[in-house]
Amino acid sequence: MTVVNPNAAGIDCGSRSHFVCVSQDNVIEFGSHTQGLNEIKEHLKSYGIKTVAIESTGFYWQQLFIILQSAGFEVFLVNARHIKNVKGHKTDVVDSKWLQLLHSIGLLENSFQPDAFTKEIRQYARHRRSLIQTSSRYVNKMNKSLTLMNIQLKTVLSDLSGASGLKVIKAIVEGERSPEVLEKLVGKGIKATRQEILLALKGDWRNEHLFELAQNYEGYLFAQKQIEQTDKQIEILLKDWESKNGNKELSQEYSKTKHRSSQKNDPKADIRPFAFQMAEGVDLSQIEGVSTNTIFTLMTETGFNLTEKFKTAKHFASWLGLAPNRKITGGKTISSHTTTVQSPLSYALRQAANAAGNGKGRLGDFFRKIAFKNGRMAAIVATARKIAVIIYKMLEKKEVYAYNYSVIETLRAKQYQLKNIQKKIKQLNIKQEDLVFC
Repeated sequence: MTVVNPNAAGIDCGSRSHFVCVSQDNVIEFGSHTQGLNEIKEHLKSYGIKTVAIESTGFYWQQLFIILQSAGFEVFLVNARHIKNVKGHKTDVVDSKWLQLLHSIGLLENSFQPDAFTKEIRQYARHRRSLIQTSSRYVNKMNKSLTLMNIQLKTVLSDLSGASGLKVIKAIVEGERSPEVLEKLVGKGIKATRQEILLALKGDWRNEHLFELAQNYEGYLFAQKQIEQTDKQIEILLKDWESKNGNKELSQEYSKTKHRSSQKNDPKADIRPFAFQMAEGVDLSQIEGVSTNTIFTLMTETGFNLTEKFKTAKHFASWLGLAPNRKITGGKTISSHTTTVQSPLSYALRQAANAAGNGKGRLGDFFRKIAFKNGRMAAIVATARKIAVIIYKMLEKKEVYAYNYSVIETLRAKQYQLKNIQKKIKQLNIKQEDLVFC
């Protein structure tokens, strides 16, 4: 095959060492420490390498990627799914050679990489998401301890980590056992009657479960404190961005409009004004089902300049794993399932689709139509793809929310299917009289 990248190298990254291949007969092992990474940089320069392919497995590639990119190399971060190894014994040397060969003949595509600001805020956001998951696990463990003592607090409170639930748990941890005293700590806005609350707070106090409850309560408070500290760091970063790149006119325009209230796990600092400025006046919260969390995830995973990274809305939807991965052999479609993508943004859009499905708008009607025919899971994926297309079009054209964006894409897909049907009719030489309807 024709060599497209004559000065190409392939690197197989590992936790202890990296294997660098500059040609099929030249593979050298380097350490993964800082000195080893600098040696890789000098080694590549000595051979006149201009472009390097690295497989994106784990997180061992990240520091090497930064060093090589800052040194002026064109670095291709390659999805591991796109690389099929050669037959035979698999080793790090073979993998590096295979990477170099595929890259030299131009068969590898560069994976999406956000800009420096998005990378920085993404690290905070992913850490914050992990802390929320940890906090949620502590809540589940506290509920387990209470249930084992037959304290049925979960049956009368919708959220155990709400104000009333935490007051009761704190009192129990501090030694209070009287159901009458604990009942008074529960707020008046609870739907359950006072008698039901009183009955739920009578149980069998066991020392082992009380000990576990106390530790999980402390763990929950610690996780919440860390979330608050992370929120402050995110707010500092956003304000620093605003001081350098902000638009006061857009900020004032945003303050005049009405918006939905924030949800429980949203950042303490309101990120929506910053998102409005970053998107150059596009308010994504107008889309049905799109919450502050959806916008925040988009901000931290890809940024709002989608057209710079994705050619069309179809490419964006495919990257999110929301488009059918159609496999055709012998003119027959053998599979059209969507690809499995572990992306926080894909998950956030599916949540937005699920929320839109419970609404009364156009997206809700579309969701229920698909759910009736193919089930709720198919409806979530289809609606999430529609929301992704709408977001892309809004950011591309800098326009307000319009359901027509997704309708145009649907019509285009229908026209494509119609072309295929007409082509098939022509191939089979089907005439009007041949059509028999049963």
